[in-house]
Amino acid sequence: MSVQVQTPSFSAAQLLDQLQARCAGAGAVASFVGLVRDYGDAGEVRALFLEHYPGMTERALAAIEAEARARWPLQDVLIVHRHGLLQASEPIVFVGVGSAHRQAAFEACAYLMDQLKTRAPFWKKEMGEQGGQWVDARASDAAAAQRW
Repeated sequence: MSVQVQTPSFSAAQLLDQLQARCAGAGAVASFVGLVRDYGDAGEVRALFLEHYPGMTERALAAIEAEARARWPLQDVLIVHRHGLLQASEPIVFVGVGSAHRQAAFEACAYLMDQLKTRAPFWKKEMGEQGGQWVDARASDAAAAQRW
C-alpha cells in the first residue's frame, strides 16, 4: 500500500530502501521526512499529539497521491504519516516518490507535502511546560498549496 497512517515510529532509511526497490530502473527518487520541532507557537515543545479520522485520513491521502500520479510520470509513491503522541525530534511524516526524471520527482514530492499539510485531516496539539495548545492552520501552508 502506498499510504500508511500509523502510531509506531519508522525508519526513513528503511522506507527509502523499500521505495528504491519498488522503483527499479527509476532515474530519480526524492523524499521528505518531517520531524517534531522543539518549538512552536507557545514556545518550547516537548511533544506533539496528532489526532485523525481513521478511514477519512487514508482516503484523503490516497486522493492527494492520485492527483500527483496524474500530474507527473511517477513509478511509485510512498506516504507514511504517524498519529498519537510524538516526542520532539521524532519523525512525523515520510513522503517519497520515484520517477524516470529528477524534476518530476522533486515537484511531486513538494506537491504531496504541500497538499498533505492543508488537506489531510490531522489535528496537532503542541505539548510543553505550559500545557497543550492546538495548532491553527497556517496561512503560509495554504499559500504553498495554492502555488500548484
